Amino acid sequence: MKQVISLQVSPAEAADHQSIKQYIASASSRRPEEVTGFHILKKSIDARGRNVRINLTLDAFIGEPFVERTIPGIHFNDVSKASQKVIIIGAGPCGLFAALQLIEMGVKPIILERGKDVRARRRDLAALNKEGVVNPESNYCFGEGGAGTYSDGKLYTRSNKRGSIDRILHLLVRFGADERILYEAHPHIGTNKLPHIITAIREQIQEAGGDFLFEQKVTGFQVADGTINGVITAKGDRFHADAVILATGHSARDIFTLLHDHQILIEAKPFALGVRIEHPQELIDSIQYHCPARGEYLPPASYSLVQQVNGSGVFSFCMCPGGIIAPASTNPGELVVNGWSPSKRNNPFANSGMVVEIPVGSESAMLSRELMGTPLSGMFFQEAVERKAFEAGGGKLVAPALRMTDFANRKVSTSLPDCSYLPGINGAALWDVLPGFVYTNLAEAFKEFGKKMRGYYTQDAVVVATESRTSSPVRIPRDPHRLEHPQVKGLYPAGEGAGYAGGIISAAMDGEKVARAIITALTGKEF
Repeated sequence: MKQVISLQVSPAEAADHQSIKQYIASASSRRPEEVTGFHILKKSIDARGRNVRINLTLDAFIGEPFVERTIPGIHFNDVSKASQKVIIIGAGPCGLFAALQLIEMGVKPIILERGKDVRARRRDLAALNKEGVVNPESNYCFGEGGAGTYSDGKLYTRSNKRGSIDRILHLLVRFGADERILYEAHPHIGTNKLPHIITAIREQIQEAGGDFLFEQKVTGFQVADGTINGVITAKGDRFHADAVILATGHSARDIFTLLHDHQILIEAKPFALGVRIEHPQELIDSIQYHCPARGEYLPPASYSLVQQVNGSGVFSFCMCPGGIIAPASTNPGELVVNGWSPSKRNNPFANSGMVVEIPVGSESAMLSRELMGTPLSGMFFQEAVERKAFEAGGGKLVAPALRMTDFANRKVSTSLPDCSYLPGINGAALWDVLPGFVYTNLAEAFKEFGKKMRGYYTQDAVVVATESRTSSPVRIPRDPHRLEHPQVKGLYPAGEGAGYAGGIISAAMDGEKVARAIITALTGKEF
């Protein structure tokens, strides 16, 4: 028989299948030899006590043959000659999973990606890291897989109302992700493994007859009588389809500007902005696991922090254990940093975004009245901060930085600790880079975080500016039921760039959700 069993064991025991079988036998009052195998359904770490424990929920096979875990099959139709077509602008997680859903339902996707394929994109990333050269069309944000390819591969989300999290996770496993993402409490793939998965998805789309076109930046919309029927690219090519999914990501500022210039309704929305902070991973491990060293059976520790300061939320974002800080700029003369981890999370540093909520209208301290009066005010605010960061760093994407304690005490650091950020860091007055309320709230929050995590507030941590692309500063409105733009029939805003997602899983689910809405509009069938 199969039996669901919950256990709490030591990290060493959790890594030993024979120990787990012994525990299953004891819990089920059976002999160990009767336990033929098990699947892990859920796995999490409980580090609240002095001794770290691992919580396991298992599907145990007792007295019957063990059966390997199966991945649900999904049939992808041949859509090479399909009469119905949908243009997808952007090949990030939202666009890719929208394409897979369309193919499953017999509709041909035409994916237009402004950047390059993963292999060619790597050369531009090397130039970005080593030489400080920004290619506006090929960087950490633009190119095959979008920002999701180099976002570390964190798959945790609370957005289960958008669709099936399990379906997205199973699809990722089908395309090459490790099965562990199916049961870990905070699943993670790793930036080193994501490119292979993204490539496998693209090959599936092409094999099914979908079109996948690189270096095709959309520069115009073809709208007649309030209905979009196609798009124009920078190369002068025109593409026509029955619907258009706008899945361009949070950094496609030219698309926001294009929509605004064409008087297609967009709205300013709140976002968050701040810095990246990096600690030695050993320090975070010792704080979280209550021990000098974590040992071989525990993963590098993470953390999640939030604090209300002066009526605004300050919170950690995109925490990367054993990770690297990377330049995420999309235009020359602007400096943006982000973070990622490889699958083993084996780098010596832990970094996290630490950001302050930016409500709509709070940009007035840095923008003219003319810029404040548009839905693009948040975007202009981001740009202004990013330009200041670039200037303070001294060029070539060298980032302005301070020791954490110096930042909080308004002091320029005379020396800086080692840092994973490859273009390099330079001591600078970050209170002149960040808006006043952002700097003040961060400085106060750092001290409070040190009370919550003893040892977190330290001169051994480095603060690097600026983390400004946490989410889109613009929302592209859509009907809550049809998911279609209220002004332009056939235009479907989707994903993080349109303001409806915040990470790989939620963006993928939103892409599928929009694809199903399009099928309903084209066929009249509800899904």
